[in-house]
Parts: sequence; C-alpha cells; structure tokens
Amino acid sequence: MSTSEGPRELLALMGGPPARERADAARNRRKVLEAAAALFREHGVEAVSMDAVAARAEVGKGTLFRRFGDKSGLVAALLDEQERDLQERILSGPPPLGPGAGAAERVRAFVAAYADYLFGHLDLLRVSETASAGARYRIGAYRFWHLHLSILLAEARPEADAGYLAHALLAPLAAEHVTAVLRERDPAQIKAGLAGLAAAVTAGPVSGCS
Repeated sequence: MSTSEGPRELLALMGGPPARERADAARNRRKVLEAAAALFREHGVEAVSMDAVAARAEVGKGTLFRRFGDKSGLVAALLDEQERDLQERILSGPPPLGPGAGAAERVRAFVAAYADYLFGHLDLLRVSETASAGARYRIGAYRFWHLHLSILLAEARPEADAGYLAHALLAPLAAEHVTAVLRERDPAQIKAGLAGLAAAVTAGPVSGCS
C-alpha cells in the first residue's frame, strides 16, 4: 500500500459520517446513551442490565433491543464517538499523532494516545472486545488501528513485517490484558511500559530466529 492510499483506506474503515436520523429517533438514542453512560459509571458495566437502561432512559425495552441488539451493541455505540474522535485526530489532527511527524514518532504517539483512551473506557472496551470469541479482531476500529500502524511501521521499519508488528503492538493494548496486568501494575507503570515497547519496536532492525 502506498502512502497516498493509506488515508483513503483509513477513511473507508471509519465508515463515513453517522447516518442521519429523525429528530425523535436521535433524541431517544441520545437519552439511551446518556442513561447507559450514567449507569455504567455508577454501578459498573457488568452490573447494569438492559432493563435498567431502558427504565433510566424512559424508553420501551423493545425499542432498546431493536436499536442496539444487546449490551455489547450498546457499548459499541457509546464507544463510537470516542473512537471517531481519536481516528480524526490521527487523520487530520496536529503532529505527532496526526500527519506531519516522522513515522516512528507517530507510532509512539498513537500508543500513548490509545493508552489514554483505553484507561478512560476500560470497562466498556472489555465488554466490546470480549462479547464473543475473537470479537476484538472483528471490530472495525481494530482494523483501523492495525492499518494505521501497519502503514507507519512499513515506513519506519521497511525490513520488518509491518502487519505482524502492528498486531504485536496492539496485543498489550487489549482491555482484557490490561485488566489482568492492573492487578500488579498501576496505570502509570503500564503506560511507561507501553511507551518503552513502542520505542523498542521503532528503534532498530528486527532479527529473525536462527
């Protein structure tokens, strides 16, 4: 993939702007998302039922299930706005996260920015990524992150398998993995470790196994 093709591919993975809705449907969607966000903050994601969300939002349970499917669908909708914000910063924001910095610097900036996003939404991401076996890798956002890193790593490390390195950098950013590591490390330590990993991956040649 050429450098010029990269942004077009990334834009395609974003899926375009959200579909326009009727005013009443948009109001109900916002009420549901605000109710869910409040309940998740108060009680934790796993403790909140769809019935509780419907009651707080004052919408029918049928409407809620038709719109979002299940709790993982509701979580995905809550994450969508945050993901789009980070994606737009990658595509057109200031460097080093956005265009204008070197590839290696942008990789390191992405890992730092994603870590902040991850710790800000850890419970939601954990539900989204573990809704079913392999769910994390089927999410459109994961394909976006992977493609973005692959493009940058192909430039920074032309001798390496950029696609594999992108998966390797994303692996310790999985919400389930970070949740487990938090039992023995605090967020600052994990972020420092991730920064060190990103620096190591972008620093020098990769040696093959003998």
